Amino acid sequence: MTAEAPCSFATVCAVTVDAATMLTYAENSVVEDDVLVAARERAVDLGAAPVPPSVGAALSMIAQLSGARTVVEVGTGAGVSGLWLLDGMRADGVLTTIDSEPEHQRAARESFRAGGIAPSRTRLINGRAMDVLPRLADASYDLVFVDATPRDHVGIMTEGVRMLRPGGALVLHNALLGGRVADAAARDETTVAVRAAARAIAENEALTAVVLPIGDGLLCASRLPE
Repeated sequence: MTAEAPCSFATVCAVTVDAATMLTYAENSVVEDDVLVAARERAVDLGAAPVPPSVGAALSMIAQLSGARTVVEVGTGAGVSGLWLLDGMRADGVLTTIDSEPEHQRAARESFRAGGIAPSRTRLINGRAMDVLPRLADASYDLVFVDATPRDHVGIMTEGVRMLRPGGALVLHNALLGGRVADAAARDETTVAVRAAARAIAENEALTAVVLPIGDGLLCASRLPE
């Protein structure tokens, strides 16, 4: 009797559940505390779509693995992703978070207070990303997270790469757009813009990149050491 070979990277194994079921399992694998649940409720009330828990946990892990002390977030919302980022950052780390909606940042301040985050650890800037980012210093940030209008990904990505220190990480949410990015027939303006940002990152020899199929897709890139 011949033993059945185990699954490995070198073999193709039968999948007994569909992709949607596996993704749902991954999305539901993270449980948030009361502070995050309350922040998520504020976001929903404001219509500021928060990142799902799976994306939040990934952000926290990336921040922790990179020893992030200086982080820029584009798209404050009600502070859900900010709380996750701060959870993974160093204790002396500072989060700079940018949003054009004052009510979003008021909600985020409430979320940060509820989470026991010292005011000195956050810098909230009200304004359009493409007006604010050019004023931030070159090669000075450990992590840049983008959860903004996908049509702006190319410009924000360009600024984000400039701002990263060697070894730093750039993370863009909405990299899959509900599957449209992978659909060659989808040619709307937003999809084309997201594809252009992904292509620019892939062609940048200073970056190593991967797409994670959680949330609406995370495009993660790290800047190679010099």
